[in-house]
Amino acid sequence: MKSTTKNPYTNNQLGVGMIEVLVTLFILSVGLLGVAYLQFVGSFTNSEALSRSQSVLVAQQLTERLRASAVFSPLGKGLVVHNDYFDESLYNFSGMTCVAGLPHTCYCLERPNTIPNCNDNVCTAAQLAVSDAYEVSCSAVAANPEIEISLSCELDNNAADTDFCSVGSRHVVILSWPVENWQNINRTLNADCNVDEALPHDCVSVDVTL
Repeated sequence: MKSTTKNPYTNNQLGVGMIEVLVTLFILSVGLLGVAYLQFVGSFTNSEALSRSQSVLVAQQLTERLRASAVFSPLGKGLVVHNDYFDESLYNFSGMTCVAGLPHTCYCLERPNTIPNCNDNVCTAAQLAVSDAYEVSCSAVAANPEIEISLSCELDNNAADTDFCSVGSRHVVILSWPVENWQNINRTLNADCNVDEALPHDCVSVDVTL
């Protein structure tokens, strides 16, 4: 006769209990939060890397335009560019108005009437400065609409001549954009990127001597 005595060590659980389900959901939620955090950090970092890479390319583009447009100084000692290249109002679509949309779609999809077309026509040195400033401004905002470009002369070698940036002086191209602090970590800011800026900015700076 077969014994019907129940083994006291036999596991009586036939399914998954509520506690096990809750523990599994908790572990899964923590894992998903970690993945979401990594995606956020990755997108944040990628955005800044894109802005920096684009700014480097635009800075190099402007330095090449400066070299291409440079002429011999009347003093005959080297190359200089037209003074209008240092006119801040020519960059970043200063003075232009946009009804709606990002700067690139407002100003760059179609050349404004006020900007001379020096690609298809012969331009004066002043007109070329306007055209170059417009085109590099469009290139700057292609990746990040908040990028701004500036050109300055570092310590003009000869303040007595008529050239804004005399022969042998350093031309400084800076592209800057606003940045945010996150996780309560304060950035170490570059002073050159934050002159007269209310918000923290990062930047790319390239020097060139013609």
